[in-house]
Amino acid sequence: MADKLKLITQNLQEVLNEQIIKHVIEVEQRPLNIYWGTAPTGRPHCGYFVAMTKIAHFLQAGCHVKILLADLHAFLDNMKAPLDLVAYRVKYYERTIKAMLTSIGVPIDKLTFVIGSSYQLSEKYTMDIFRMSSIVSQNDAKRAGADVVKQVESPLLSGLIYPLMQALDEQHLDVDAQFGGVDQRKIFVLAEEFLPPLGYKKRAHLMNPMVPGLTQGGKMSSSDPNSKIDLLDNAKTVSKKIAGAFCAPGVVEGNGLIAFVEYVLLPVSQLGVTNIGDEKVLIEKEAKFFIDRPEKWGGPIEYSNIEQLKEDFASDKLSPQDLKQGISDALNKLLDPIREEYNNDPSFKELEAKAYPPPVAAKSAKKKEKVLGSKYLEAMEAKKRQAAEQKGADVIGDSVDDVTAKVEETNITE
Repeated sequence: MADKLKLITQNLQEVLNEQIIKHVIEVEQRPLNIYWGTAPTGRPHCGYFVAMTKIAHFLQAGCHVKILLADLHAFLDNMKAPLDLVAYRVKYYERTIKAMLTSIGVPIDKLTFVIGSSYQLSEKYTMDIFRMSSIVSQNDAKRAGADVVKQVESPLLSGLIYPLMQALDEQHLDVDAQFGGVDQRKIFVLAEEFLPPLGYKKRAHLMNPMVPGLTQGGKMSSSDPNSKIDLLDNAKTVSKKIAGAFCAPGVVEGNGLIAFVEYVLLPVSQLGVTNIGDEKVLIEKEAKFFIDRPEKWGGPIEYSNIEQLKEDFASDKLSPQDLKQGISDALNKLLDPIREEYNNDPSFKELEAKAYPPPVAAKSAKKKEKVLGSKYLEAMEAKKRQAAEQKGADVIGDSVDDVTAKVEETNITE
């Protein structure tokens, strides 16, 4: 029993209502039902491996794990994902999450994937939103979503509904606990406070730390391309991004690369699988993080715990360059199976193209810039005059906008 609790809570930054977990394991003696939710907005990146390693621990501890693909949340979060793309992004997230778990050796047959809209549009769920909105103040809802929902100057009402739904998901998914990043804490507290008045029980909440991004400060984020490594980045791009990551010599605090070793690479190295009958079962191995350091700098080195690595880095026995080399090698090994699956499966590529089509706005902006260029306008002026003369029109004194408008009307192109 103690081993299960240790697995469930290891590498977490905080646990709320741990007694609920203990009661399920020790008194009720049944599997803990837990869910992790993700809104399919930007492309999943390597920061998601932090959650994947914890999902592996939950499965290893015998938990029943549900993964919520929160499609409606994706739309509600300041319209990060348009409704016409959400369906594709849900499928893409499920595909990539399965690929990530497979790449670290986690059997996925015991996972349950749930799409939010499959139950969040029901009459009972809708009534619960109304019930909760009658007891939660605007300030409560805004405060709960402050670290999760995109903050803008003129916030939409949808951002206030978001945390209410996340709280209600615990009841409607019938779980004992919810897992998420520590940035979700205020929503978890909202759930603990306002589910009981609706007649629903409190749940436990498990929070992993937010791994710092590759740039100084902040976390790995889909909205900041410089802070993250995409799952489909090629090996050369991965190595280049790691080489350019912020990593001050001797500084451990806030070091995103050391955090990635602590919360991803070392835990992943401990995951093993054995067969018991026809069933694949996760087992724990010895942790290992290998750095193929050149002989002139001390030769190859292997770490079995993060404390020793931090100590060596703080005392300059381990340089940023060697740390980066070890991370590049280990991360590319993790990503190889994902990249291989993507490159060898046309349906995977087609799904990615539909989920994340090229941005139309960028092309329009480029075209507008071109239209406003002086040389281009001069050419358009000449063509416009020629076309107007043919039509017997007077073109003297036209403004730039008039020129552009008439050129478009006469369908003159370069």
